[in-house]
Amino acid sequence: MKTIELRPLRFDYSRTQSREQRIARLEALASLLDSVLLIPGTNIRFGLDALIGLVPGIGDVVTTLISLYIVHEAYELGVPRHVIVRMLANVAVDGLFGAVPLVGDAFDVMWRANLKNLELLRRYLRDKP
Repeated sequence: MKTIELRPLRFDYSRTQSREQRIARLEALASLLDSVLLIPGTNIRFGLDALIGLVPGIGDVVTTLISLYIVHEAYELGVPRHVIVRMLANVAVDGLFGAVPLVGDAFDVMWRANLKNLELLRRYLRDKP
């Protein structure tokens, strides 16, 4: 079993996880990417998406691939196509606007595509018959 631990976050990548464990892993990943850090003296939160995006060229590609992993996991959890399309649109907007140097990184701080996608997943699971 592969385990990566980022205090206080823990990621377990084994395939024998329950649905709740998979969702908890996605919540931790979305938080890490979009809101794990706080700008001192403000209420502005950001994550590794904005930091990795500072690396020209490859940074936004890496964070987009990680965001697509979250969408893939939602698909594996049975999320319907129309929700997956909305999630992909969030990732596309984040990837396209995030690729603009400096302005894109500020956009990443505000857009938070991964947290938006996690909310879509939660809403689907909550409203699912």
